[in-house]
Amino acid sequence: MVHVGPTGEPDKRTLRREILTVRNRLTADDVGDAGRALAERALELPEMAHGRTVAAYVSVGSEPGTLALLDALRARGVRVLLPALLPDNDLDWGEYAGPDSLARVQHGGKMALFEPSGARLGPDAVTAADVVLLPGLAVDARGMRLGRGGGSYDRVLARLERAGAHPRLVVLLYDTEVVARVPAEAHDKPVHAVVTPSGVRRFAGP
Repeated sequence: MVHVGPTGEPDKRTLRREILTVRNRLTADDVGDAGRALAERALELPEMAHGRTVAAYVSVGSEPGTLALLDALRARGVRVLLPALLPDNDLDWGEYAGPDSLARVQHGGKMALFEPSGARLGPDAVTAADVVLLPGLAVDARGMRLGRGGGSYDRVLARLERAGAHPRLVVLLYDTEVVARVPAEAHDKPVHAVVTPSGVRRFAGP
């Protein structure tokens, strides 16, 4: 049940809460099984096969699992960049060199994140990526993504646009998180594809 606001758009906070409630009911086995299926589906994408650098992230909690995908990409010889959260909610980047290269970092009252423990490459490193994997809570029929609300990836997308970089934008979700409509603002841009455990759906993209 998606609650709709006065403009006819679903309410962001309510939609986030409802999706997170469903995610939080998942068991560790559910998350692990979905992560393995996501890796298989994502690796079938031509842009993954031809990409030399992929900007990704380490899933936490009940997020769709990414570790199987990170290791598979690295095994293919792909350079994998992972984010490190900065105090202003922007993202720095570092290279993934296997599970031992991750450090658990507690950011104040927020959830702990797994970040690359090696050298920091700077926020602009993401502009070299051929593919950017975006975390999210939902995507709609237009390819519009609902994030968690922290704004970190809005900054990443704005940085890509300023640099004239045009990587393929891919969001990883559970099957039930592909919905009819999510709230969108004028500056929001659609992603190119969503990968779920059951398959891939493509959009026109920016």
